[in-house]
Amino acid sequence: MQETISRKDNRGLEELRPVKFTRNFTKHADGSVLVEFGDTKVIVTATIENKVPRFLHDSGKGWLTSEYSLLPGSTHTRVNRDRGTHLSGRTQEIQRLIGRSLRACVDLTKIGERTITIDADVIQADGGTRTASISGGFIALYDALSKLKDSGAIKEIPIIEPVAAVSVGIIKGKIMLDVDYSEDSGADADANIVMTESGKILEFQTTSEEAPFSREDMINILDLGEKGIKEIIKIQKQALGII
Repeated sequence: MQETISRKDNRGLEELRPVKFTRNFTKHADGSVLVEFGDTKVIVTATIENKVPRFLHDSGKGWLTSEYSLLPGSTHTRVNRDRGTHLSGRTQEIQRLIGRSLRACVDLTKIGERTITIDADVIQADGGTRTASISGGFIALYDALSKLKDSGAIKEIPIIEPVAAVSVGIIKGKIMLDVDYSEDSGADADANIVMTESGKILEFQTTSEEAPFSREDMINILDLGEKGIKEIIKIQKQALGII
């Protein structure tokens, strides 16, 4: 275990912020959840439509895509809404990451020619918004597929295995799990890790912000991320009642 040092919320280095998933948060979406990682709060919805992109016409296969947005009022200073084709590079990167991550956990050959859209809207940002969106996106996706199965449109819920994500940072030489904004903004290095329940890696983004880090640090970052992801998946499954 790493040495415990003081964090503003008195967490240990290897401790997640309080994680909460409130399912069925809105009534119109096929799946919806309010995701809370400490003071980061994201509304994630899943909507299923009976159509697919042109490249999948007559394939019998479905598709999953994602949109992400920081809403005005979600940060210390007002952010402008991304509109139409004028998406920031950050927004495009994050929504592609969410889509890639969630496509990997569902067998799209079993949903027919349907498109699932995951919408992640950040209502309060305190670090880790993309990882919270992915972790909550799995729950919204599962609930949407459950409704599709209950309607008789599909025979089974085609989830391959749960997926979740977490951030890890190196701050003042210490590796910390699930960093908040104040920690991330002063990090020497930061990482976003996406994994399946069985430990398969979907994404491992690691960047040095100040000094370079060692290969040993990289392995320790990955190991700590896996520990946090396993804890998040346990909370996901408890929220879904499948544990």
